[in-house]
Amino acid sequence: MSGIAIVTDSNSGITQDRAKELGIYVLPMPFVINGSDYYEDIDLTQEQYYELLADENAEIHTSQPLPSQVMDLWDSLLKEYDEIVHIPMSSGLSGSCESAASFASNYDGRVHVVNNQRISVTQELSCFEAKKMAENGMSAAEIKKRLEETKFDSAIYITVDTMKYLKKGGRVTPAAATIAEILNIKPVLKIFGEKLDAFAKARGMKNAKQVMIKAAKDTIDKDFGGINNDDPNAWIGMAYTNNINEANEFKAEVEKEFPGYKVFMHPLSLSVACHIGPGSLAVSVTKTMPDGIQYDGSEKDLL
Repeated sequence: MSGIAIVTDSNSGITQDRAKELGIYVLPMPFVINGSDYYEDIDLTQEQYYELLADENAEIHTSQPLPSQVMDLWDSLLKEYDEIVHIPMSSGLSGSCESAASFASNYDGRVHVVNNQRISVTQELSCFEAKKMAENGMSAAEIKKRLEETKFDSAIYITVDTMKYLKKGGRVTPAAATIAEILNIKPVLKIFGEKLDAFAKARGMKNAKQVMIKAAKDTIDKDFGGINNDDPNAWIGMAYTNNINEANEFKAEVEKEFPGYKVFMHPLSLSVACHIGPGSLAVSVTKTMPDGIQYDGSEKDLL
């Protein structure tokens, strides 16, 4: 046995196929849809999911992986690896992180669960950083410590196309949702640390995108030491829900506003998308680690 296995969940946006290419292990998040169990990217594709979501009568609930699913994967990996670094979604958005930490207490220090408050593209980046640190000889405990020390070096800004799913999840009242729809108000939400908070309101999607771009710039300028196009000091990630054409247009806008910075983009994981609905867009900024990976935006650099 040798080395460290990097484990995450499908909230990271890493598909099963990409996980195999990257040498990362991904637990699929479970769904209960109309009383039946499904697992993201196993027996539930993006296309199938959005077809089901369009049904007004569909009952869709997310859940945590079963304890046996988590520990069976760990047990299998520990036959091959010395240690595991497990990077679940933010503890502020799901109980899966706390559950995993509880399970890890039975593994004699060989499984290290990271609580660095990340999700989606920022969670994905944590996996890449962890893998690089492992390749550079750091122990699982050292990787966990490093990732948790930098948990506030990231922010995500999200806007939604419809208030339907925020209303359904209880994040806005029916009255507020109705007024927002009538006035074409697009809320911009912010994920920072363990918190998901309202950040701003914009009239229309065009203005919401500009709010997110400005917020990303302000985060780099105020929290990461300033924008430096010659030597970028942040990763810029983007995500979207079932709106690839608009997402590509927005990506071009972001790249224009951040010359010199590489921008990477993936579909938002389904377990996140179910809470905000189709047509959503997100931008994240994450401060680069001086001792971390040097990623130029191409998949080959992560293999």
